[in-house]
Amino acid sequence: MIHAWLDLPLNLIFLTLALLYGLNAAFIYWILFHSPARRRMQTLTGVVGPYFGAIGVLFALLTGFLGSKVADRNRQAARSVRAESSALETLSSLSQAAGADGTAIRASARRYIDAVLKQEWEVMSASASAPAAAAALGAIFTTVAKPVVASAGGASVQTSLLNATVQVATARGERLSLAADRSYELEWASVLLLGIFTQIALGLVHLEKPRAMLAAVALFSVAAIVALGLIAAQENPFDPPLEVSNAPLVRALANVPAEP
Repeated sequence: MIHAWLDLPLNLIFLTLALLYGLNAAFIYWILFHSPARRRMQTLTGVVGPYFGAIGVLFALLTGFLGSKVADRNRQAARSVRAESSALETLSSLSQAAGADGTAIRASARRYIDAVLKQEWEVMSASASAPAAAAALGAIFTTVAKPVVASAGGASVQTSLLNATVQVATARGERLSLAADRSYELEWASVLLLGIFTQIALGLVHLEKPRAMLAAVALFSVAAIVALGLIAAQENPFDPPLEVSNAPLVRALANVPAEP
């Protein structure tokens, strides 16, 4: 359920949050001041302000931790794309010393980048990958591992080519893993529930002042909607509107020579 909500467009994420906290605030106001149970609710008068503070602090801390984790995952995603493009450019440069097989290495590198940009980039958030990208990466490994590459450029060149190819594969694996990561669903559920509990706590400390309670709950709700909505906008690092750019891979494709 949380996964489906986070995959919604940003405007629907904000709308869902507004409905959740808006309807809950209206229900709290109704049950405290207009429901048949209002007299029983009024017997709770006397709950002091620090009670709200304890729940509010829990909500703030958990929201801060969640925002930090989401932001760190986005930074890791950006680093993985940069590492992948850098390794591809290194591979292209080293292939110049691989003799005739350097042409095959560069051609496979271009096919790999093209498959990532045109196919894999669109589907990796759905835990999918592009078979064409995997095939091109496998072709690079096959070519680089040939004994003739060591004969043409030396063992050190072949080792460097293998290391660069491994770096491409590692960066790709990390990128795909981060794109499909949905490990924060429990934290999201906890934050959303703590937001509701904070609204209830605000209502309980304002039992004698309906207008003050409405103002306090409304202000908190708006703040929670804005904060949680902005964090949710970054939840999927490769999805708009704040997605990680594929510009490093576009630049790598331009820097890998196209063979005649």
